Amino acid sequence: MTLKVIGAGLGRTRTLSLKLALEHLGFGPCYHMVEVLTDLQHKVPQWIEAANGNPDWDAIFEGYHSTTDYPACMYWRELLAKYPDAKVILTVRDPDSWFESGSVTVFSPAHRERLEQAGPMAEFFKSSVFSEIGEGVNDRQFMTDYFRRWNQSVIDEAPPEKLLVYQAGEGWQPLCDFLGVPVPAEPYPRVNTREEMVARRQQGGTRPDFDTMEAMMRQRLADMKREAFGAAE
Repeated sequence: MTLKVIGAGLGRTRTLSLKLALEHLGFGPCYHMVEVLTDLQHKVPQWIEAANGNPDWDAIFEGYHSTTDYPACMYWRELLAKYPDAKVILTVRDPDSWFESGSVTVFSPAHRERLEQAGPMAEFFKSSVFSEIGEGVNDRQFMTDYFRRWNQSVIDEAPPEKLLVYQAGEGWQPLCDFLGVPVPAEPYPRVNTREEMVARRQQGGTRPDFDTMEAMMRQRLADMKREAFGAAE
């Protein structure tokens, strides 16, 4: 398959909602970090190879028509070179709001400890999510500056006729206009909020093994699709 849409926005810019929206519009399956977490033992080694300079994009995106979120967003330039007919969506939000959301979710010590198990998982997150952040992850000024620079680099480098700068919360209209498809009757999805992620973490429990985590993420993804669009989706 060929990617038709490449998400260049960083995580915590409603990328999971965009994944569900793109799939609902006919641009799925859409590759998102949650896809990695449903198939860790297969997909993590692929991304480690990509980080080491040996990407096999055809294998990584086999069966997919679009991407959002980490880790693919970190390679949006390479992906656009590989799939030059694709369109690019840059999801954005207020930089301070982005930092505050990330600080209690994907960048929080508790979340990272749960996911970054020893060995390949730690290597994967270090190379595919935190490679440009490093020790600055808890520094508001560093992170908000990084967020602004990232967004501006996409705006400066992506062909303007192929780029949609998409503000979280804008809904269907600008997305559908950009992709040339009708606006659905259903409300635009809003899933994986800060509050939901914090609530799930506070439920506690031991750190799951790979098989358990994969099963949990597959169930969670199915639940979110039902939440967004009902049983038919």
